[in-house]
Amino acid sequence: MLPESDLPESLPSFKSRSSRQKTSKTSPLFIASTEKSFQVLESFGGTQRQMSLAEIARIAGLDRSAAQRVVFTLETLGYLARVPESRSYELTAKVLHLSYDYLRANEIVNKASPYLLEVSRNTGETSNLQGLQGSEIVFLARFHGRHLVNIDFAVGARLPAMYTASGIAIMGRLPVEQRQAILKQTVLTPMTPQTETDPERLLARIEEMADKGYAVVANETLMGDIAVAAPITDHRGNAVAAMSIAAPTTRWTVERAIAELAPQVVVAATSISGVKSSRL
Repeated sequence: MLPESDLPESLPSFKSRSSRQKTSKTSPLFIASTEKSFQVLESFGGTQRQMSLAEIARIAGLDRSAAQRVVFTLETLGYLARVPESRSYELTAKVLHLSYDYLRANEIVNKASPYLLEVSRNTGETSNLQGLQGSEIVFLARFHGRHLVNIDFAVGARLPAMYTASGIAIMGRLPVEQRQAILKQTVLTPMTPQTETDPERLLARIEEMADKGYAVVANETLMGDIAVAAPITDHRGNAVAAMSIAAPTTRWTVERAIAELAPQVVVAATSISGVKSSRL
């Protein structure tokens, strides 16, 4: 078990992160108006593509006056735009500048991309790079396979870490206390009829991954999907991300995925590991 001081900065414990957030917000250096701007931008998550000022205020947790000032500022800066012939607002493409700069500068994404491409070409299936943020995994890179899929996840998409092979792979390299903290932060609502939500079984399969070196999950976030993942570690051996392959049940069985895909994922993840940056 790693002491908390040796954990990568991108994966702090929930207790320490929460404590830091509360302490930081009382600091005279904290700018509340900046926080409100991000609350407005983040209110457009999920299915909220276009919203009125009243809807933005409600979802962002702001009063109407504050929301109006923030929306006006973001519209002036080009991050929000008024939907023609309506009173609604929507995000603009300018918000992608921030994510583009992040992806271009991220050492893990840069090092992983050639391996993701190679694995995708070798298997014909989609390969992914995913990181852990809070109790969710976020897609950092994605290379599509040869086959067209009807349902897909884009870079930036998030899923509950407990239900995903990548989340399990990363948590298998974390201290037990942190796994339990992530479990407590997870709303155990099933995403499919086969989603495992029993806390003891969820923790048990993380421990199993720690022994095997890879994780396999089928039909838990999406019916008809098998995911095989392995952890990516930094130069100190701390888990910083995971690589996975997504394979449909129409072409693969779990047994075949373990036999053919797991070795490729483990080799690729090991090759990517050793990065000096643990920042996600």
